Amino acid sequence: MAGNKSLHAANKAKNDEFYTQLSDIEKELRHYKHHFKNKTVYCNCDDPRVSNFFHYFSYNFEHLGLKKLIATCYKNQNSDLFSQNDSEQAVWLEYTGDKDGNGIPTPEEIAVKPLKGDGDFRSQECIELLKQADIVVTNPPFSLFREYVAQLVEYSKKFIIIGNQNAITYKEIFPLLKENKIWLGNHNGDMAFQVPDYYKPKATRYWQDETGQKWRSMGNICWFTNLDIAKRHEELILYRTYNPADYPQYDNYDAIEVSKVADIPCDYDGVMGVPITFLDKYNPEQFDVLGATESEGKGFSNGLWDAESKVAQPLINGKKIYKRIFIRQKGE
Repeated sequence: MAGNKSLHAANKAKNDEFYTQLSDIEKELRHYKHHFKNKTVYCNCDDPRVSNFFHYFSYNFEHLGLKKLIATCYKNQNSDLFSQNDSEQAVWLEYTGDKDGNGIPTPEEIAVKPLKGDGDFRSQECIELLKQADIVVTNPPFSLFREYVAQLVEYSKKFIIIGNQNAITYKEIFPLLKENKIWLGNHNGDMAFQVPDYYKPKATRYWQDETGQKWRSMGNICWFTNLDIAKRHEELILYRTYNPADYPQYDNYDAIEVSKVADIPCDYDGVMGVPITFLDKYNPEQFDVLGATESEGKGFSNGLWDAESKVAQPLINGKKIYKRIFIRQKGE
């Protein structure tokens, strides 16, 4: 049984190997420059020898005014992994800036230090490195996203990380979004990732480029952060007006249905059910997030659900609607 569990864990780890493009990192992180000055950045789910996160921060070290850059990765046990890291020794890297004046990081300037364990972010030695960090930036394993975020919260770390949009509805994640302890970053939606040679596509959003490199794209990728960004304070312009015909009441929730974020009525002060993509436009100065449909976890609707219906998904005339977040406009 233990062997089956180990095999399952290994397969999940392989499915988690999505390598972020440098262009996507640059596109997002340019909005956070002022947060990095005199800070220690930790990339703790990255093979620093191939990671574009390590590349970005090492090559922009002086531009961002960083204090220190640290990177670790889970030790690969298989020689044909994407990173080609078949080393028996897990390591962590430390970079403190340009020393020879050429303006770029060189191998001589990057300290490579051995780890006793396998580099798992949950190991005690990686936690000790985490304690040194001011900001954590990485693409963590999607299958361990709940556990990964819980660790960041436990150690009160600032972070910018990549996750699946579906994580919004996790019972461990949604309360943090609702309480404005974390929020979505600037560029959410479609993102393409490099994947290993052994990757076996299970979806249509997969291709190989002219070099034979395999790619997988997903249209539901989000940046999650707890660093303030200008986008979070942009007011969502509302132009629709409420009428009962266009905004029906749910059968089993005390709220009206708003099927598109763009259709939120400007003159309705009651509770509205909106798609989870609303959080990409969420301004906490304009709206309150009250809860979510019960399919996200019991108690999430904060009393809006009619439990006697015994149907967790929102219903309109008996027809099930996809997951919703419940919001209300703030008063003047």
